[in-house]
Amino acid sequence: MRKLIGSLVIVAWMVAYIAVAGVVGDRISSEHWAWKLLYFPIVGLAWVLPLKPLLRWIHAKDGPRESPDV
Repeated sequence: MRKLIGSLVIVAWMVAYIAVAGVVGDRISSEHWAWKLLYFPIVGLAWVLPLKPLLRWIHAKDGPRESPDV
C-alpha cells in the first residue's frame, strides 16, 4: 500500500513541478543567456531533492508486528 500511495504522490509532484518549471522556463527564455545557463541545470536536478524523504519512506521496512496471544 505504501508503494501505491508513494507512486501517486510522485506522479502528482512531477506533473506540478514540470508545469511550474515549464512556465518559469518559458518566461526566462527571452532573458539573458546567463539566466538560462543557471536556471535549466538547477531545475533539471532540483526535482529529486523533495522526493528523497518520500522515497526513503516508500522503501522503509515495517517494524516487527506483535502476534496476538492465542
